[in-house]
Amino acid sequence: MHPRLGGNFIHPFLQVTTQLVIDADEEIFEMNNGCICCTVRGDLIRIIGNLMKRRDQFDHLVIETTGLADPAPVIQTFFVDEDMRDRINLDAVVTVVDAKHIHQHWEADEAQEQIAFADIILLNKTDLVSESALAELETRIRDMNALSRVYRTRDAAVEMEAILGVNAFDLNRALEIDPRFLEEEAHEHDETVGSLALVEPGAIDGPKLNEWLSHLLQTQGPDIFRMKGILNIAGEDLRFVFQGVHMLFDGRPDRPWKADETRKNELVFIGRNLDVTQLQKDFRACLV
Repeated sequence: MHPRLGGNFIHPFLQVTTQLVIDADEEIFEMNNGCICCTVRGDLIRIIGNLMKRRDQFDHLVIETTGLADPAPVIQTFFVDEDMRDRINLDAVVTVVDAKHIHQHWEADEAQEQIAFADIILLNKTDLVSESALAELETRIRDMNALSRVYRTRDAAVEMEAILGVNAFDLNRALEIDPRFLEEEAHEHDETVGSLALVEPGAIDGPKLNEWLSHLLQTQGPDIFRMKGILNIAGEDLRFVFQGVHMLFDGRPDRPWKADETRKNELVFIGRNLDVTQLQKDFRACLV
């Protein structure tokens, strides 16, 4: 990470994501009361205003949104407040494109808008698709946005100099893409898409959890956009961390549980038409 990079993360996985940032210099502000471009805009303006009082302590401010965010209203935030507009320069809009799963979301408005508005695109998970598929995907991306810089990545690994301090954002180009993008009423939500968090004390039966997640992703994988979790596996002294995207998920042991830390299981989903009651019931069934 940049040695003096001020970080600001806004994400539905707030609690879990925060716990996964270990021994980092970044400062994390949690805003968990709504969409960044709607109900939390006031919070965002307030927090950035407070950060600017310590402007000598950081070089860049990074705002991370959920992968389901409409980028236009997020950009809009930097122009609707006069003080922010005068004191902050919007450097670049960076979009990560999942090369393995983008085809399942290509028709979604959010996916197309994120690609269209991007100044920099990280074409990620290049190890999971063929070279021919990558070339075809990159061509399609450039057809939508010929001005963006495209970097092929694995695990979104990229040099900081490629995405910070690049002075790539152009307001006039954004207005050409969407003349209404500075208007408040231009933003709409897909009511079928949401997030939920499951938190349970105790220990998890590893084989039961694996069987449940495998079945869940086989039957509902297309509707589960993201999963993330920190789990207390029975008989293990290390936290177990896992992430999933559609029908792929990966887990591995993390750091040891701390002596004063409550061992619990936290599992977060983002997806479409999520059945909260059933997911909670099935998750509890995996407890020892």
